[in-house]
Amino acid sequence: MTIKVTRTTRRAAATRAAIVDAAEELLASGGPDAVTLEGIAERADVAVQTVYNRVGGRAAVLIAVAERALEDNRTYMDDAYAAPGTPVERIRAASAAYVRFAAERPHQFRLLAEPPDEPAALERVAALVDEQNAKLAAALADGVADGSLAADLDPVTTATALWAAMNGVLGLSWRADRLRADASHLTELVAAVERVVLRGLLAR
Repeated sequence: MTIKVTRTTRRAAATRAAIVDAAEELLASGGPDAVTLEGIAERADVAVQTVYNRVGGRAAVLIAVAERALEDNRTYMDDAYAAPGTPVERIRAASAAYVRFAAERPHQFRLLAEPPDEPAALERVAALVDEQNAKLAAALADGVADGSLAADLDPVTTATALWAAMNGVLGLSWRADRLRADASHLTELVAAVERVVLRGLLAR
């Protein structure tokens, strides 16, 4: 009996993963409007009812995709904040990790930058942003405390501003017009932003 339950559980987990994979692919290729239960079922080669049984309705599917993106993001960012070094070095490491996440997981990054209009998904993404910005704010506060960053810097406000600025720059990669930035141009832009920001943050 135990073997049968285990096999059933594994099959169910594999089917669920395939459904979320299909939803991710549809989201990446056509945006939130392309994520329909019928489209997911066709791509995952399952019945629509199976999508309901294994994940839920459309909102639940979008939340599942967002949850996966959240975990991917945590993997990148948590390692950066946990690394040894000065506050400025940790901030630089976090910036590099965020850029790497955007480059290596572009669809997940875009999902977090422009979450689907589903209340539960929006709340989960907002909670992650709060969580990661709090870590950035803590690093900024450490820099103020050790004198390496400007004494009048507000860590919480600055963390939000840096997050928004970085999203704006990285968002140039998915523009559809001539202002779209390719990988090499994006690297130059990020470096320019870092130079400008650090000059403003460092204690004089």
